[in-house]
Amino acid sequence: MRMASEGGPSLANGPMWRSGLVTAAIMLPPALILFTVFVILPIGEAAWYSFFNWDGFGRPLHFVGLTNYLQLLGDSAFDHAVADNLLIIAVSLLIQLPLALGLALLLSRRQIGTAVFRLIFFLPYVLADVAAGLIWRFVFDGNYGPISSLAVALGAGPVFLLADPRWAFSAVLAVIVWKYFGFHMMLYIAGLQGIDRDLYEAAAIDGATARQRFRYVTLPQLAPMIRLSIFFSVIGSLQFFDMIVPLTGGGPLNSTNTMVSFLYYFGITRMRVGFGSAVGVVLFVICVTFAFGYRRLFMRND
Repeated sequence: MRMASEGGPSLANGPMWRSGLVTAAIMLPPALILFTVFVILPIGEAAWYSFFNWDGFGRPLHFVGLTNYLQLLGDSAFDHAVADNLLIIAVSLLIQLPLALGLALLLSRRQIGTAVFRLIFFLPYVLADVAAGLIWRFVFDGNYGPISSLAVALGAGPVFLLADPRWAFSAVLAVIVWKYFGFHMMLYIAGLQGIDRDLYEAAAIDGATARQRFRYVTLPQLAPMIRLSIFFSVIGSLQFFDMIVPLTGGGPLNSTNTMVSFLYYFGITRMRVGFGSAVGVVLFVICVTFAFGYRRLFMRND
Protein backbone atom coordinates (compact mmCIF):
# COMPACT_ATOMS: atom_id res chain seq x y z
CA MET A 1 0.00 0.00 0.00
CA ARG A 2 2.80 2.39 0.85
CA MET A 3 4.55 1.77 -2.46
CA ALA A 4 1.30 2.29 -4.33
CA SER A 5 0.60 5.53 -2.49
CA GLU A 6 4.13 6.74 -3.11
CA GLY A 7 3.96 5.85 -6.77
CA GLY A 8 0.49 7.33 -7.26
CA PRO A 9 1.44 11.02 -7.13
CA SER A 10 4.40 10.55 -9.44
CA LEU A 11 2.22 8.87 -12.03
CA ALA A 12 -0.42 11.54 -11.63
CA ASN A 13 2.02 14.42 -11.73
CA GLY A 14 3.87 13.10 -14.74
CA PRO A 15 1.08 13.63 -17.31
CA MET A 16 0.12 16.93 -15.69
CA TRP A 17 3.70 18.16 -15.87
CA ARG A 18 3.99 17.14 -19.51
CA SER A 19 0.65 18.79 -20.30
CA GLY A 20 1.84 22.03 -18.71
CA LEU A 21 5.09 21.85 -20.64
CA VAL A 22 3.24 21.35 -23.93
CA THR A 23 0.94 24.28 -23.13
CA ALA A 24 3.91 26.52 -22.35
CA ALA A 25 5.68 25.40 -25.54
CA ILE A 26 2.61 26.35 -27.58
CA MET A 27 1.60 29.61 -25.87
CA LEU A 28 4.92 31.13 -24.80
CA PRO A 29 6.75 31.55 -28.16
CA PRO A 30 4.12 33.83 -29.80
CA ALA A 31 3.96 36.09 -26.75
CA LEU A 32 7.75 36.10 -26.44
CA ILE A 33 8.17 36.95 -30.12
CA LEU A 34 5.67 39.83 -29.91
CA PHE A 35 7.29 41.17 -26.74
CA THR A 36 10.73 40.98 -28.33
CA VAL A 37 9.68 42.63 -31.59
CA PHE A 38 7.60 45.44 -30.11
CA VAL A 39 9.39 46.07 -26.79
CA ILE A 40 12.90 44.66 -26.52
CA LEU A 41 14.11 45.52 -30.03
CA PRO A 42 12.82 49.13 -30.03
CA ILE A 43 14.45 49.73 -26.65
CA GLY A 44 17.73 48.28 -27.93
CA GLU A 45 17.55 50.32 -31.14
CA ALA A 46 16.86 53.54 -29.21
CA ALA A 47 19.86 52.87 -26.97
CA TRP A 48 22.03 52.23 -30.06
CA TYR A 49 20.82 55.32 -31.95
CA SER A 50 21.49 57.52 -28.91
CA PHE A 51 25.23 57.17 -29.57
CA PHE A 52 24.92 58.66 -33.08
CA ASN A 53 24.24 62.05 -34.61
CA TRP A 54 21.46 60.73 -36.86
CA ASP A 55 18.58 62.44 -38.67
CA GLY A 56 16.50 59.27 -39.11
CA PHE A 57 17.36 58.67 -42.77
CA GLY A 58 19.65 55.91 -43.95
CA ARG A 59 21.98 54.14 -41.56
CA PRO A 60 23.43 55.92 -38.51
CA LEU A 61 27.11 56.40 -39.32
CA HIS A 62 28.25 59.47 -37.36
CA PHE A 63 29.17 57.97 -33.99
CA VAL A 64 29.33 60.62 -31.24
CA GLY A 65 29.51 58.48 -28.12
CA LEU A 66 27.99 60.14 -25.07
CA THR A 67 27.67 63.56 -26.71
CA ASN A 68 23.88 63.43 -26.86
CA TYR A 69 23.69 62.63 -23.16
CA LEU A 70 26.16 65.38 -22.29
CA GLN A 71 24.05 67.87 -24.25
CA LEU A 72 21.07 66.95 -22.09
CA LEU A 73 22.98 67.87 -18.94
CA GLY A 74 23.46 71.45 -20.11
CA ASP A 75 20.11 71.94 -21.85
CA SER A 76 17.94 74.40 -19.93
CA ALA A 77 14.84 73.35 -21.88
CA PHE A 78 15.33 69.75 -20.77
CA ASP A 79 15.87 70.85 -17.18
CA HIS A 80 12.60 72.77 -17.38
CA ALA A 81 10.84 69.73 -18.83
CA VAL A 82 12.11 67.57 -15.95
CA ALA A 83 10.93 70.21 -13.47
CA ASP A 84 7.50 70.22 -15.15
CA ASN A 85 7.28 66.44 -14.79
CA LEU A 86 8.16 66.72 -11.10
CA LEU A 87 5.51 69.41 -10.68
CA ILE A 88 2.91 67.17 -12.33
CA ILE A 89 3.84 64.39 -9.90
CA ALA A 90 3.56 66.77 -6.94
CA VAL A 91 0.15 68.08 -8.00
CA SER A 92 -1.07 64.55 -8.69
CA LEU A 93 -0.01 63.29 -5.26
CA LEU A 94 -0.98 66.34 -3.21
CA ILE A 95 -4.16 67.52 -4.95
CA GLN A 96 -5.49 64.96 -7.41
CA LEU A 97 -5.32 61.84 -5.23
CA PRO A 98 -6.70 63.46 -2.04
CA LEU A 99 -9.54 64.94 -4.11
CA ALA A 100 -10.26 61.51 -5.60
CA LEU A 101 -10.21 59.90 -2.15
CA GLY A 102 -12.54 62.51 -0.68
CA LEU A 103 -15.09 62.06 -3.47
CA ALA A 104 -14.76 58.28 -3.24
CA LEU A 105 -15.67 58.44 0.47
CA LEU A 106 -18.77 60.48 -0.41
CA LEU A 107 -19.85 58.31 -3.35
CA SER A 108 -18.93 54.82 -2.14
CA ARG A 109 -22.24 54.30 -0.32
CA ARG A 110 -25.14 52.86 -2.27
CA GLN A 111 -27.48 55.84 -2.22
CA ILE A 112 -29.77 57.48 -4.74
CA GLY A 113 -27.82 59.62 -7.18
CA THR A 114 -24.32 58.35 -6.37
CA ALA A 115 -24.12 56.38 -9.63
CA VAL A 116 -24.89 59.54 -11.61
CA PHE A 117 -22.15 61.53 -9.88
CA ARG A 118 -19.67 58.67 -10.36
CA LEU A 119 -20.43 58.73 -14.08
CA ILE A 120 -20.06 62.53 -14.26
CA PHE A 121 -16.69 62.51 -12.50
CA PHE A 122 -15.42 59.52 -14.50
CA LEU A 123 -16.41 60.83 -17.94
CA PRO A 124 -13.34 63.11 -18.36
CA TYR A 125 -11.07 60.07 -18.07
CA VAL A 126 -12.99 58.31 -20.86
CA LEU A 127 -12.49 61.31 -23.14
CA ALA A 128 -9.43 60.99 -25.38
CA ASP A 129 -6.46 63.09 -24.29
CA VAL A 130 -6.20 64.84 -27.65
CA ALA A 131 -9.90 65.72 -27.62
CA ALA A 132 -9.61 66.99 -24.04
CA GLY A 133 -6.63 69.14 -25.04
CA LEU A 134 -8.53 70.68 -27.94
CA ILE A 135 -11.58 71.38 -25.77
CA TRP A 136 -9.56 73.11 -23.06
CA ARG A 137 -7.54 75.02 -25.64
CA PHE A 138 -10.81 76.59 -26.74
CA VAL A 139 -11.86 77.19 -23.10
CA PHE A 140 -8.58 79.02 -22.40
CA ASP A 141 -8.55 80.87 -25.73
CA GLY A 142 -8.04 84.58 -25.14
CA ASN A 143 -10.18 85.68 -28.08
CA TYR A 144 -13.18 83.35 -28.03
CA GLY A 145 -12.90 81.20 -24.89
CA PRO A 146 -15.54 81.42 -22.13
CA ILE A 147 -12.97 82.28 -19.44
CA SER A 148 -11.69 85.27 -21.39
CA SER A 149 -15.24 86.30 -22.36
CA LEU A 150 -16.25 86.26 -18.69
CA ALA A 151 -13.21 88.36 -17.81
CA VAL A 152 -14.15 90.87 -20.51
CA ALA A 153 -17.72 91.02 -19.19
CA LEU A 154 -16.37 91.76 -15.71
CA GLY A 155 -14.12 94.50 -17.09
CA ALA A 156 -10.86 92.62 -16.51
CA GLY A 157 -10.01 92.48 -20.19
CA PRO A 158 -9.17 89.39 -22.27
CA VAL A 159 -7.17 86.65 -20.56
CA PHE A 160 -4.56 84.74 -22.56
CA LEU A 161 -3.58 82.02 -20.10
CA LEU A 162 -1.92 79.69 -22.59
CA ALA A 163 0.14 82.56 -24.06
CA ASP A 164 1.59 83.62 -20.72
CA PRO A 165 4.67 81.60 -19.60
CA ARG A 166 3.79 82.36 -15.97
CA TRP A 167 0.32 80.81 -16.12
CA ALA A 168 0.33 78.37 -19.04
CA PHE A 169 1.56 75.39 -17.04
CA SER A 170 -0.87 76.16 -14.22
CA ALA A 171 -3.66 75.79 -16.78
CA VAL A 172 -2.16 72.47 -17.88
CA LEU A 173 -2.06 71.25 -14.28
CA ALA A 174 -5.72 72.17 -13.79
CA VAL A 175 -6.64 70.15 -16.87
CA ILE A 176 -4.60 67.18 -15.62
CA VAL A 177 -6.46 67.14 -12.30
CA TRP A 178 -9.81 67.43 -14.09
CA LYS A 179 -8.93 64.68 -16.56
CA TYR A 180 -7.55 61.95 -14.31
CA PHE A 181 -8.98 62.29 -10.80
CA GLY A 182 -12.05 60.29 -11.83
CA PHE A 183 -9.93 57.24 -12.61
CA HIS A 184 -8.36 57.26 -9.15
CA MET A 185 -11.76 57.93 -7.59
CA MET A 186 -13.12 54.74 -9.13
CA LEU A 187 -10.11 52.79 -7.85
CA TYR A 188 -10.78 54.05 -4.34
CA ILE A 189 -14.50 53.31 -4.59
CA ALA A 190 -13.70 49.73 -5.59
CA GLY A 191 -11.35 49.44 -2.63
CA LEU A 192 -13.88 50.95 -0.20
CA GLN A 193 -16.62 48.60 -1.31
CA GLY A 194 -14.32 45.66 -0.62
CA ILE A 195 -13.88 46.58 3.06
CA ASP A 196 -15.81 44.34 5.45
CA ARG A 197 -18.67 46.30 7.05
CA ASP A 198 -18.22 44.30 10.25
CA LEU A 199 -14.99 46.19 10.90
CA TYR A 200 -16.85 49.50 11.03
CA GLU A 201 -19.56 48.04 13.24
CA ALA A 202 -16.99 46.66 15.66
CA ALA A 203 -15.17 50.01 15.75
CA ALA A 204 -18.44 51.85 16.38
CA ILE A 205 -19.31 49.48 19.21
CA ASP A 206 -15.90 50.19 20.76
CA GLY A 207 -16.72 53.89 20.70
CA ALA A 208 -14.51 54.96 17.77
CA THR A 209 -15.38 58.31 16.22
CA ALA A 210 -15.78 58.82 12.48
CA ARG A 211 -12.26 60.21 12.26
CA GLN A 212 -10.85 57.26 14.20
CA ARG A 213 -12.72 54.78 11.98
CA PHE A 214 -11.24 56.48 8.94
CA ARG A 215 -7.73 56.43 10.39
CA TYR A 216 -7.66 52.95 11.88
CA VAL A 217 -10.05 51.05 9.61
CA THR A 218 -10.46 52.75 6.23
CA LEU A 219 -6.87 53.81 5.56
CA PRO A 220 -5.22 50.48 6.52
CA GLN A 221 -7.76 48.50 4.51
CA LEU A 222 -7.46 50.87 1.55
CA ALA A 223 -3.65 51.06 1.68
CA PRO A 224 -3.01 48.56 -1.18
CA MET A 225 -5.31 50.53 -3.49
CA ILE A 226 -3.68 53.82 -2.46
CA ARG A 227 -0.23 52.43 -3.22
CA LEU A 228 -1.45 51.22 -6.62
CA SER A 229 -3.00 54.62 -7.33
CA ILE A 230 0.25 56.39 -6.46
CA PHE A 231 2.14 54.05 -8.79
CA PHE A 232 -0.22 54.76 -11.69
CA SER A 233 -0.11 58.49 -10.96
CA VAL A 234 3.69 58.77 -10.95
CA ILE A 235 4.21 56.59 -14.03
CA GLY A 236 1.50 58.48 -15.91
CA SER A 237 3.02 61.81 -14.88
CA LEU A 238 6.44 60.78 -16.18
CA GLN A 239 4.95 59.72 -19.53
CA PHE A 240 2.54 62.66 -19.91
CA PHE A 241 2.43 63.81 -23.53
CA ASP A 242 -0.83 63.41 -25.47
CA MET A 243 -2.55 66.47 -24.02
CA ILE A 244 0.46 68.79 -24.34
CA VAL A 245 0.47 68.77 -28.15
CA PRO A 246 -3.10 70.04 -28.77
CA LEU A 247 -3.24 72.20 -25.65
CA THR A 248 0.00 74.21 -25.73
CA GLY A 249 2.42 72.56 -28.16
CA GLY A 250 5.07 72.86 -25.47
CA GLY A 251 4.89 76.65 -25.44
CA PRO A 252 5.04 79.46 -24.81
CA LEU A 253 8.84 79.57 -24.69
CA ASN A 254 9.01 75.83 -23.88
CA SER A 255 7.36 76.51 -20.54
CA THR A 256 4.94 73.56 -20.73
CA ASN A 257 7.15 70.81 -22.10
CA THR A 258 7.42 67.46 -20.37
CA MET A 259 10.23 64.99 -21.03
CA VAL A 260 8.18 63.17 -23.67
CA SER A 261 7.09 66.33 -25.45
CA PHE A 262 10.69 67.57 -25.25
CA LEU A 263 11.73 64.31 -26.96
CA TYR A 264 9.14 64.90 -29.66
CA TYR A 265 9.77 68.59 -30.37
CA PHE A 266 13.56 68.67 -29.90
CA GLY A 267 14.26 65.21 -31.26
CA ILE A 268 11.74 63.92 -33.79
CA THR A 269 10.41 67.14 -35.33
CA ARG A 270 13.91 68.65 -35.62
CA MET A 271 15.29 65.48 -37.24
CA ARG A 272 17.63 64.81 -34.32
CA VAL A 273 16.68 61.19 -33.82
CA GLY A 274 19.90 60.34 -32.02
CA PHE A 275 19.36 63.13 -29.51
CA GLY A 276 15.72 62.17 -29.08
CA SER A 277 16.75 58.55 -28.52
CA ALA A 278 19.03 59.69 -25.70
CA VAL A 279 16.06 61.45 -24.08
CA GLY A 280 14.02 58.27 -24.49
CA VAL A 281 16.73 56.17 -22.85
CA VAL A 282 16.93 58.56 -19.89
CA LEU A 283 13.15 58.48 -19.49
CA PHE A 284 13.13 54.69 -19.75
CA VAL A 285 15.78 54.37 -17.03
CA ILE A 286 13.84 56.72 -14.76
CA CYS A 287 10.56 54.83 -15.24
CA VAL A 288 12.10 51.39 -14.79
CA THR A 289 14.06 52.48 -11.72
CA PHE A 290 10.95 53.94 -10.13
CA ALA A 291 8.75 50.97 -11.07
CA PHE A 292 11.06 48.30 -9.67
CA GLY A 293 12.11 50.40 -6.66
CA TYR A 294 8.53 51.30 -5.74
CA ARG A 295 7.38 47.72 -6.24
CA ARG A 296 10.14 46.41 -4.01
CA LEU A 297 9.76 49.02 -1.25
CA PHE A 298 6.00 49.63 -1.06
CA MET A 299 4.13 46.89 -2.96
CA ARG A 300 6.10 43.86 -1.87
CA ASN A 301 3.14 42.24 -0.09
CA ASP A 302 0.33 43.45 -2.37
